[in-house]
Amino acid sequence: MNLRLSKAKPNKLIGFIIPTIFGLTILVLWECVVRGFEISPVLLPTPTAIAARFGNSIPILWVDFVQTFVKGALSGFILGCGAAFLTAIAVDRSSFLQAGLLPVGNFVAALPIVGMAPILVMWFGFDWQSKAAVVVVMVFFPMLVNTVEGLKASDHMQRDLMKTYGAGYFQALTKLRLPAAMPFIFNGLKICSTLALIGAIVAEFFGSPIKGMGFRISTEVGRLALDMVWAEITVAAIAGSAFYGVIALIEKAVTFWHPSQR
Repeated sequence: MNLRLSKAKPNKLIGFIIPTIFGLTILVLWECVVRGFEISPVLLPTPTAIAARFGNSIPILWVDFVQTFVKGALSGFILGCGAAFLTAIAVDRSSFLQAGLLPVGNFVAALPIVGMAPILVMWFGFDWQSKAAVVVVMVFFPMLVNTVEGLKASDHMQRDLMKTYGAGYFQALTKLRLPAAMPFIFNGLKICSTLALIGAIVAEFFGSPIKGMGFRISTEVGRLALDMVWAEITVAAIAGSAFYGVIALIEKAVTFWHPSQR
C-alpha cells in the first residue's frame, strides 16, 4: 500500500511539472518572437505587457468576472443543468417524452448561439438575466442527453435483482441507477462548464450594460487595446479551468469506485 502511494505522488508531481514547464516555454517563445520580429502591440502584445495590464486593471476585471461568470454563466449553469436533470428523470419514466423530446433537443442543440443570443437579449433585457437564459439553452440538452444515457447504464440483471427485492422505481433510482449514472452526469457537467462561460461571453456581444467580459472585449477591440483584450481572455481561461477543475475534483470524490478514477 505504501509503495502504491509513493508511486502515485511522483506521478501527480510530474503531471503538474510538465504542463507548467510547457506553458512557461510557450510564454517565453511568445515574448521572444514578438520582441525579435518587432510585432506591433496592436496585432499581438507581449505576455509581459498583458501581465502589466492585468495587474493595473484588477478592479475592472473583477467587476467583469462577477457580471459574466458569477451572474451569467454560473446561474445559467445551475438552472440549466438542474432543469435538465429533473427532465431526464421524467423522460426516463415516459417513453412518449423519450421519443418526442430527445429529437427536438438535438435540433435545438444544433442552433447557432449567434442566432439565439439576440432573441433572448430582446426577451430578457440587456442585463445578466438574458446571458443566463442563453446559458440555460446551451447547457440544457447536453446535460439532458448525458443524464438519460447514464440512467441506462445499469444492466437488466441489476434492475431485475432490485425488483426481486421489492424495490420501487425511486428506490431503484436512488440506490442503483443514479450511482451508475454518475460518470455520465459528471461528463455532462464538465461539457456544460465550458459551454456556460462561452455562452455568457458571446451573449454580451449582442447587448450588455457597461460591464462584463464580452462587453469589455468588444469595446477594447474597437479601441485597439489588445493588451486589455488578452487580460480578459486570461481571466476567462482561469475561471473556466478552475470551474472545470472543481467539477472534476467532485467527480473524483463521488465516483471513486469507477474504473476511470483508479
